[in-house]
Amino acid sequence: MADSGDLADLGGRTALVTGAGQVGATLAVTLARHGAGAVAIVDIDRARAEEVAAQVDAAGAKGLALQAELTDPVSVQAMAEAAGALGRPIDILVNNAGMPPGFFDDPARAMRPFAEQAPTDWAPLLELNLYGVLHVTRAFIGPMIEQRWGRVITIVSDAARTGDANMAVYAAAKGGASAFMRSLASEVGRHGVTANCVSLSTIWRGTEPPSEEEERRLTRGYAMRRLGTADDLAGMVTFLASDAAAWITGQVHGVNGGYAYGL
Repeated sequence: MADSGDLADLGGRTALVTGAGQVGATLAVTLARHGAGAVAIVDIDRARAEEVAAQVDAAGAKGLALQAELTDPVSVQAMAEAAGALGRPIDILVNNAGMPPGFFDDPARAMRPFAEQAPTDWAPLLELNLYGVLHVTRAFIGPMIEQRWGRVITIVSDAARTGDANMAVYAAAKGGASAFMRSLASEVGRHGVTANCVSLSTIWRGTEPPSEEEERRLTRGYAMRRLGTADDLAGMVTFLASDAAAWITGQVHGVNGGYAYGL
């Protein structure tokens, strides 16, 4: 549970985190450790969500594993109804699920110039990274407005800010999600609901630390000369979910080791 005096004490709020992989697991457990009373973990793989729910339980909150296909509005609605098992509306929504270019290590869909892509290559990136955010947010924003308190936090990418080559459609999807959140912030701020993005560069997802040579190669353009970790992201997400960030909305917060700078 949260330590007394913790600036980011979540005070028993109820959270939902999409994408229960390595980064999603760290987000869910960190929210629990900072005082969230319950955390629902959503993934297309129920077993993976159940593993993270057990970690949330161990951290002192109630964990709930939910399975959903986030690109399917019917599946998302069923997931939202199942979240009712937590006993209260979702206060904190973290849109973490996403799909990078070159997903599933499929050589036919690896990062390559836009001119070499077909429309069939675009759909998976747009559907999860943009439409998934729309579907999930729509499922939970109404109760936040009604209770006059809520946090929507969407994880985006610096690819949408820097114009990295061979990532055009991915960047478009993440940029669309950022624009959506800014407009949402303008609509719901009067109801005590904030909407922010966290923009990432490379987060290391390996089970073992990278070699020194690999990290040097990957971080040449980073001011801090190291890759990000799930904990780096979790700190910002927890802050934005807390009352300490009550007057921050419609922003894109870079957590990127100095890969890109915002104005």
